[in-house]
Amino acid sequence: MANTKRELFLKRRLRVRNKIKAMANGRLRLSVHRSNKNISVQLIDDVKGVTVAAASSLEKDLGVVGKNNVEAAAKIGAAIAERAKKAGVEECYFDRGGFIFHGKIKALADAAREGGLKF
Repeated sequence: MANTKRELFLKRRLRVRNKIKAMANGRLRLSVHRSNKNISVQLIDDVKGVTVAAASSLEKDLGVVGKNNVEAAAKIGAAIAERAKKAGVEECYFDRGGFIFHGKIKALADAAREGGLKF
């Protein structure tokens, strides 16, 4: 049974999401999406179904428009940590989706931790 790259990604994403939902206990979820050109992150309240805060490389005020590298990911991680503090959020779960935790995803997570988010 030859699984395609996409099928393996979707299986990984569902596995991560189901583990997070099982442990959630009302904590928010920090969800990351990475494409070839951009990276974005959202702080989601799954109980209410509401996005509390978001940051993306498409925002002009961050100065990384259209970039998808480690430096851009670090800036976005710092921005989401700042916006989460404004919203009164200190703890959340990190939902990496189906992406492997290294490179850009790791840089984003480390910058969010340095900004004050705990996960």
